[in-house]
Amino acid sequence: MAWIFLILGGCFEVGFTTCLGKVKTSMGFEMWLWLLGFLISCSLSMYLLYKASQTLPMGTAYAVWAGVGAVGTALVGIFIFKEPATFWRLFFVFTLIASIVGLKFVSH
Repeated sequence: MAWIFLILGGCFEVGFTTCLGKVKTSMGFEMWLWLLGFLISCSLSMYLLYKASQTLPMGTAYAVWAGVGAVGTALVGIFIFKEPATFWRLFFVFTLIASIVGLKFVSH
């Protein structure tokens, strides 16, 4: 169950970074909605990391949580915010994915 919490927490991390990106490009009421989404996503992400760290070693939990968030945020940047998808950027994103999978296999 802790691994599910980590994956979900990483997804909410992607949510709060996406909301943060939208906050800086919006105004008025829409900006406040994105800010609310940021606060909710950030809170849920941290709570899920906390729950996972009750079972898994903190170093592993944090690395996986941050890795899932980093990969997801990079992909959102490429697909939603139209950031460049260079060879080296994709290479290192896949390296992160391999590291996350590796941590899953070596953690008890």
